[in-house]
Amino acid sequence: MKSKDFFPAVFSRHAEAYQRRLEDIMARGEARGRLRVIELAAPKPGMQVLDLACGPGNLSRLLAAMVAPRGEVVGVDLAPGMIELARRAGIPSARFEVMDIERLTFADATFDVAVCGHGLQFAPDLPRALREARRVLKAGGRLAASVPVSPVRDCVWGLLDDAIDRRLPPAPKVVDEGPTRQTVRDPQAFRQAAVDAGFASANVEQVEEIVHWESAEHLVSMFMGWWDCAWRMETVAPDGRDALKADAIATLKREHPGTITTTGRNLVLIAQS
Repeated sequence: MKSKDFFPAVFSRHAEAYQRRLEDIMARGEARGRLRVIELAAPKPGMQVLDLACGPGNLSRLLAAMVAPRGEVVGVDLAPGMIELARRAGIPSARFEVMDIERLTFADATFDVAVCGHGLQFAPDLPRALREARRVLKAGGRLAASVPVSPVRDCVWGLLDDAIDRRLPPAPKVVDEGPTRQTVRDPQAFRQAAVDAGFASANVEQVEEIVHWESAEHLVSMFMGWWDCAWRMETVAPDGRDALKADAIATLKREHPGTITTTGRNLVLIAQS
């Protein structure tokens, strides 16, 4: 199975759950990797901004408010379901298109800034995606992009993984994602990929992301909507999903009866054209 035959369809089917989860952590200021992207991009009124792999427009909404009224954000994503949600939101100073970030249809030197919040890891041809971002940026433009790396493997995620694996089928193998995943988890390799794509300079920083959950119920309900869990549940009958949820909650509550804190890590690239 190849990335583009798998991920756009999965994200389309679970777009609303993805949107709810991201809005939840962004509202509390806990999506530090993505928020750092906005800080580094530093959009200003009147700018033209490209939001790569924009999803349902969570970042686009913030960016559009920063470039209004004369600027514009253009969000692109390969998942039609994500673009449908983004368009439905009616975000002023923003528009959205179904588009492959490896094959952008924009003219050279169109945008002042490009951003990507947790999307580059899904591009099977990362060098081409980075070259396309460089191509559509004006001279002196910036690309800021975050990618998640492995979360801190504390007992919370270990317990949750065990509960999920007991009841869900294993993940299928996506055969063309390996090189990209290997590059973006290595700060030096990630930086070099941007330089090789034609950016004049690049830097990668690590951002720790601490997320607070009200309870085991809160964490499990959100986790079951994450794409990598949600698609595995698609072949499970509703009563099986309910049993999985109950099992996961009970497992977590034995060790964490109250609020729960999890820690993740992001790498954030800032590249100058």
